[in-house]
Amino acid sequence: MYISTLEIERLTPDQMGNLLFSDMKDNHERGDCIFVVGSSKAVEYRLPKAVELYKQGRAGKILFSGGVKWQGSEYTEAQELKRGAIALGVPEKDILTEDLSLHTLENVLASLLVLDRHFQLHNIQRLLVVTTSYHMRRLHLTLKTYMPEWISFTLCPADDHNTRVDNWFESEIGVNRVKGESAKLIRYVKQGALKDENILIDKIECAEAKK
Repeated sequence: MYISTLEIERLTPDQMGNLLFSDMKDNHERGDCIFVVGSSKAVEYRLPKAVELYKQGRAGKILFSGGVKWQGSEYTEAQELKRGAIALGVPEKDILTEDLSLHTLENVLASLLVLDRHFQLHNIQRLLVVTTSYHMRRLHLTLKTYMPEWISFTLCPADDHNTRVDNWFESEIGVNRVKGESAKLIRYVKQGALKDENILIDKIECAEAKK
């Protein structure tokens, strides 16, 4: 079903889970740069995934994006992630930062200039994308909407404790996050801010697609 046809009030838990998590998997391709968006817990969950990809040789540069300063920190999200990456052995020369953005769309838009200055956009073929698994669908659609069409994306979700595909429905935190994220995704697509996409959200649809 196309996202634009969905109504959050009518979605079952299974449908919301499929909307956010289905097909959000790493295809193990190599890329030009690892793109990591910040959050209050990005150092805990997203940073280890990004460093793992870098040390596996999947890409030679990491771009940390995020300008929010969370309570108790004197550094922006991108600066915190950079400090953490250096502490984990990533050379500073291989780290790019964008620390103006305040939300997902700005992560993408502000990072375009950084990528262009370092690589020149026409030279970029693929980005390895790192965010939490429940946020990946929205980030992926934002990238597909606003990044140049020749750039491909390999999705490398990072799991947190409460909002994994296999446990989000077991806690109030997980349920609220998935419902809130699903509502945002549907609203932005209906507004025209994100590209529409046909998602298999029902078991019957998924079974038919596998035939």
